[in-house]
Amino acid sequence: MSELDAIDHAILRILQQNGRISNADLAAKVGLSPSACSRRVDILEKSGTIAGYHARIAHKALDYQIMVIVHISLSGQFAKTLAEFEAAVKLCPNVLVCYLMSGEYDYILRVAAKDLQDYERIHRDWLSALPHVVKINSSFSLREIIDRPNVGI
Repeated sequence: MSELDAIDHAILRILQQNGRISNADLAAKVGLSPSACSRRVDILEKSGTIAGYHARIAHKALDYQIMVIVHISLSGQFAKTLAEFEAAVKLCPNVLVCYLMSGEYDYILRVAAKDLQDYERIHRDWLSALPHVVKINSSFSLREIIDRPNVGI
């Protein structure tokens, strides 16, 4: 972010709040012509600063009532072991987030489930079947306090 100037930061702040804003409105808000603004946004996209645009859909609207934080330990941390686990976990549609961790567990996952029976199915059919898994620890979210989609700029 150090190579970005104040206008880039303003563009990013506005796009985080409203990714569907028209280029003309965005340009007016940051004080650029529409063509200059479009060029800036294009550069931010091509550089990977803007990773994408998406609609945030409420999990409950899709009947996912339970969020589960899953801690996973593997049999080892060899490059092949990690690569095989990571390739397999990417195939599980209920895994929303997966982090390689330092500390007690090798990975932490956030998993969406419709109910306890659905999570039992996910655990049995997906998580337990992941390669090299030796321990799974599941914690069920009681209530979401914050799920911040935007980072501070």
